[in-house]
Amino acid sequence: MTSNQFQEASRVFLLLAVLTFSILTILGTAILLQAKLLKEPVLSLKGLAPGMSSPFFADLIGMELPGFSVEENKQNTFSSSNVITFLLQVLTNVNPRDPKSLIAGEVPGIRDDTVPLRKGIGVGEEVPPADYAPPEDAFIAKPEENAIVKDDPVKAPPVVPNLDKAPILSTDGKKVVFVYHSHNRESWLPELKDKGITNISSAQDPNTNITLVGKRLTTKLEELGIGSSHSATDYPTAVKSYNWNFSYKYSHKTVETAFASNPELTYFFDIHRDSQRRELTTAKIDGKSYAQVYFIIGHRNPNWRKNEQFATAIHEVLQEKYPDISRGIWGKGANNGNGEYNQTISPNSILIEIGGPENTLEESYRTADVLAKVIADIYWDAEKVSTDG
Repeated sequence: MTSNQFQEASRVFLLLAVLTFSILTILGTAILLQAKLLKEPVLSLKGLAPGMSSPFFADLIGMELPGFSVEENKQNTFSSSNVITFLLQVLTNVNPRDPKSLIAGEVPGIRDDTVPLRKGIGVGEEVPPADYAPPEDAFIAKPEENAIVKDDPVKAPPVVPNLDKAPILSTDGKKVVFVYHSHNRESWLPELKDKGITNISSAQDPNTNITLVGKRLTTKLEELGIGSSHSATDYPTAVKSYNWNFSYKYSHKTVETAFASNPELTYFFDIHRDSQRRELTTAKIDGKSYAQVYFIIGHRNPNWRKNEQFATAIHEVLQEKYPDISRGIWGKGANNGNGEYNQTISPNSILIEIGGPENTLEESYRTADVLAKVIADIYWDAEKVSTDG
């Protein structure tokens, strides 16, 4: 082969390589974009406009409407650098001109990709649930805490099943509901006033906490014939080198273990306490105060619509029978929290926020009783349909 032939062959090979790379890049970009549109609710529900800057969007309109103009003598929006920046941000949620965006996906709260899915009756402005990280010293054991008994009868009277009234229906010993708590120490300021705790983010306690509400829910479900089990695992003491940011990693193992030992489990409820103020977490029904509920759906779960359907069933019954008690359903992606919340394990797995740090344990108990009744009704209706079918 002569030198000229070699050079010609090299040019052809290089051209083919560049062409192949371009085709693969375009196909890969299309696949990534399609996957993003299917998974991310903000884009799938509202289009691409939320991901664009205003000038960029205005210039797109200007391409179709020549008379539409925003400002003159400005840099061309469709320069190569602007187009590449836009495509990168749409596909990866990373803005190369914003260093903060590089870590936003790893640090909860830096970037907001939450979206309301269902709105509660009587709810004015839609306010998303809040999840404030506790202070660093919240999980350091204090001498006085070690002396407190878990079920202190003064702080939290144990809930005893009503054995005098046998349930009309029963799962015959089968455990079909699993209740657990990823943030098990979430507590309430009114219950911690004797300890002098007044800061919302510090409303954490190893004994008087959200696990008591989960226990109440489980007991009431049992009274209604629904076989249920409850995990009150205290992760700060059960996990070596505990880190609050890995809470769902710890609870995921709890759920996996429970399901492996009992494959009949069908419903999974991760019970939390929201971090919003009392006026956003309390409902008045027939003269009594109830802690409001908020359903959270993780959009990192590719089948999140099925979980939302289950949450919607509970939400709609609550709206019908107990108006104002449900604040609605909120979807969260990976950029604003965990984004999956152990919901891939079952279409009947949801996270429920009950009340806030300024509610009381009694108000939360009332809501747990209402939830148990609604969940039981939905379960028996589903069983009836299954049997009739």
